Amino acid sequence: MELHGQTIIVTGASSGIGAAAVELFASEGANVVLGARREAELAKLAGGITEQGGSATYLAGDVTDEAYAAALVEHALNTYGRLHGAFNNAGIIGDMEPVPEMDTDNWNGVLRTNLTSAFYAAKAQIPVLKNASQSAIVFTSSFVGHTNSGMPGMGAYAASKAGLVGLVKSLAADHGPDGIRVNALLPGGTKTAMAGDDPEGHAFISNLHPLKRMANPKEIAQAALFLLSDRASFVTGSAMTADGGVSIRLV
Repeated sequence: MELHGQTIIVTGASSGIGAAAVELFASEGANVVLGARREAELAKLAGGITEQGGSATYLAGDVTDEAYAAALVEHALNTYGRLHGAFNNAGIIGDMEPVPEMDTDNWNGVLRTNLTSAFYAAKAQIPVLKNASQSAIVFTSSFVGHTNSGMPGMGAYAASKAGLVGLVKSLAADHGPDGIRVNALLPGGTKTAMAGDDPEGHAFISNLHPLKRMANPKEIAQAALFLLSDRASFVTGSAMTADGGVSIRLV
């Protein structure tokens, strides 16, 4: 098992990529600590893992609250005694519109959820992860933070996700000597609630990818598993794409 006996925090865990990651990590032997706003969904997911013989706990809260980031780490320690890694995956797209037409509250909300929350997570997690001999943090960025690929109205989202890559590189440089690996995962278009259910929208997004399809959340979870596992023991400071080729746009 790739994560046997390891305690891993997953935020944005109630649906989509986060939920797929929780189930995958648990199947690989991890003690998973679920974080998201929707308590009922977290309870259901954690209960299902426990019923199947896995190990899961949860704490509902808002990742834009610095106190919640600290509480999630404390909950992991109180429940399992140690923390070995985290998949900081929570994020929003916000309103999709050109910057001159964008409401300032939308800009601030997207950056607070996607970028400032990552600062809070790192601030809470890294001091504890220093106590593990080897540990890893993965942050979910996006292909939009690397190359827009023709997506209109993504100014706030792209800025937040590009900023996240910069934060990851800085954290990796600062804390590599502590034995902490830090990486960003850049998914392509993925079939989650965030992507909506408009067939025309899905067709447009699919056509941007050389593979001509969107990802299943489980595929992105597999990439996160790699970055958290010992198979990526010499990988840090990277912005790893799992984007179906959308960042190259060859066809």
